[in-house]
Amino acid sequence: MGDPDADWSKVGYAQQDALGTTKLQRFSRLTANASPEPVTKGKTITVTGLLSRANWDTGKYAGYTVQRVGLQFRSKSSSTYTSTLKRVKSDSTGNLKTTTRATVDGYFRYNFAGTSTTPAVKATGDYVDVQ
Repeated sequence: MGDPDADWSKVGYAQQDALGTTKLQRFSRLTANASPEPVTKGKTITVTGLLSRANWDTGKYAGYTVQRVGLQFRSKSSSTYTSTLKRVKSDSTGNLKTTTRATVDGYFRYNFAGTSTTPAVKATGDYVDVQ
């Protein structure tokens, strides 16, 4: 068991348990609203939203600023969202805003991948009727 001649009064001791690193994250929320509804085929729609996370000091949700969020789409007849159409950054209050062209009926949502302090979150899809 080690060096029998060691001066044990000058030896440190370290123990690492099986827990590893603990990660503490704030709850997060994400919204999406596509408008106008309905829209004429080929016209531009605006998708707005808000990325927010729990503020432990106030006990309320506050905008999560300057974070990358992806805009996703799924057609009315599909159950899966496409890969990201666009990437948008939240502004100084957590708001999101971008535009895209409406081609078919379907749902638009924002998708936030998360950070070390805030978990990933997806907005509920907002349906757009294209006429």
